[in-house]
Amino acid sequence: MTIDVKICGLSDQASVACAVGGGAAMVGFVFFAASPRNITPAHAATLTRDVPDGIHRVGLTVDADDALLDDIAAHAGVDMLQLHGFETPGRVRDIRKRYGLPVMKVLPVAAADDVIAAAAYEEDADRFLFDAKAPPDASRPGGNAQAFDWSLLKDNSCRKPWMLAGGLTAENLGDAVKTCGAMAVDVSSGVEGAPGRKSLEKIRAFLATAKSL
Repeated sequence: MTIDVKICGLSDQASVACAVGGGAAMVGFVFFAASPRNITPAHAATLTRDVPDGIHRVGLTVDADDALLDDIAAHAGVDMLQLHGFETPGRVRDIRKRYGLPVMKVLPVAAADDVIAAAAYEEDADRFLFDAKAPPDASRPGGNAQAFDWSLLKDNSCRKPWMLAGGLTAENLGDAVKTCGAMAVDVSSGVEGAPGRKSLEKIRAFLATAKSL
């Protein structure tokens, strides 16, 4: 069985086309000013319009206010919201209800208790993404090219679909999947030539590796 892949932080047509053509299950667009991958909802609309049905178009936000979420939901062309901040279960529930879109809640992981934290969101999130906890001096919660102990996810009790993120590359993907049993993964910095600039060669290599698993 192949591994579902989300290529995140896309900002140009060439990288979107490469992700879609290579078999990505999801394509992600970042709406967070501190990220080098940040784009506007209007820009995202030019990138999402040619993504075929069946491939999720995910909008990543970090503790976004309603004004930004309204803009994204109305104009970006996404069909899923990814919440990468400190959103509470109540905030996740409200966002899901307000926009009628499935919600992916990101949980930062550094220890076993961080994985258990998913239980608080089980009734409100549609899926989870476990990412490496950002270092204290980081300007953003993800996309920092850092991995965590993948074995923390092995045999976890999460009842919703979940994805693995954090420092993944084509070179370590096989070990990561073998260690934690993930059936879906998310990559951003691991397919870049420089922060915020996707490498088509790395996207192709990552997707090919996922298919081989």
